[in-house]
Amino acid sequence: MNTAETIPAAEPVAVPKALCANCGTELLGPHCYACGQPVKGMVRHLGSIMHDVADTILNIDSRIFRTLLPLYFRPGYLSMEYFAGRRVRYVTPFRLYFFLSVAAFLLIQIGLDSSLDLARSMVQLSGANTDIASARTAADVEKVRDAALAKLEAEKTAGSLPQASVERIDHEEQQLRKAADKRLRKLAEQPPATSSGGDAEDHENFNVQFNDQTWDAEKNPIRISWLPNFLNAKLNNAAGRMKENLPRIKKDPKPFLLGTFGVLPQVLFVLMPLFALLLKIFYIFKRRLYMEHLIVALHSHSFIFISLVLITLVMLARSWAYAAVPWLAALLGWVLFAMWWWLPIYLFLMQKKVYKQGWFFTTVKYAAIGICYTIMITLGVVTALMVSLATT
Repeated sequence: MNTAETIPAAEPVAVPKALCANCGTELLGPHCYACGQPVKGMVRHLGSIMHDVADTILNIDSRIFRTLLPLYFRPGYLSMEYFAGRRVRYVTPFRLYFFLSVAAFLLIQIGLDSSLDLARSMVQLSGANTDIASARTAADVEKVRDAALAKLEAEKTAGSLPQASVERIDHEEQQLRKAADKRLRKLAEQPPATSSGGDAEDHENFNVQFNDQTWDAEKNPIRISWLPNFLNAKLNNAAGRMKENLPRIKKDPKPFLLGTFGVLPQVLFVLMPLFALLLKIFYIFKRRLYMEHLIVALHSHSFIFISLVLITLVMLARSWAYAAVPWLAALLGWVLFAMWWWLPIYLFLMQKKVYKQGWFFTTVKYAAIGICYTIMITLGVVTALMVSLATT
């Protein structure tokens, strides 16, 4: 007798169906297909929530490694892949732009903060030159010159400086002596009574202009008829801050430079759709949708941001290598040279590959778009500086 036939077949175990907590529909995935409510809610472990936040905002997973290499080394590749429908394997254009813009500006601010001693010393030297140019007597010239030279010498002997910093200090000392000698010759050629301090007043008297006149909160306030009173009041408050902050730039530019870099991401975010509009205008006969041009703009700006990240890292490494490994500093100098040139070459090749035009028309349109966008960037930087002056 066959024993296999005597063993009864096991009855299938009934698995309870997962139902949507909102509408009761059977769940077939992580979201309810009837009402759209996700299975995961906020009542769970914090680590799981933070993982979802990082994935939603930064999209940090294996896709970012498949995205960054072609973004930097293959002009136009990501845009063409996106247009061909191969999107899920790469970080989405907006998330890529957001992630790299945050990384770039954070790193640039760190590098800027570490190099502001150089900027501050240059501004102090400019102030010393201004004092020399406005000195009324030879004794005043020599006093300012000796004090500035003493500061530079103390800076040179403060510690082990990179060779570039030592060369910069030597150059500043030469410029300072030349300015002092020039002023001494000028004082020797004219009577003391004619030596005026007007130059100093011109340098120290910073004014904000409105209606071709010096702004004054009471005598000549900013008043735009079509704006409500509270906005006019805010503009006058901003003008007052600018007037107070302008002389402070000469003494310590650090807060204003950092403030400008803090505003620049928002400025560039506004300019990027305008860049896409430029592409739409110059390639209007290509009959591409505006969103296609916006994808190209997002990838172009993402490449610029990753280039700035890499350039800043190489510059920081080069500054360290000046004193520690001189031959490495020279090598990194050539790397920086290549990276700066790769920026315009990449953008040119990307434009040609995406829009598939000949070398001549690509060159003409690339130059025209570059000029227009450079003007827009300049206005954006000036706007960021004005906002920094008005809010710092």
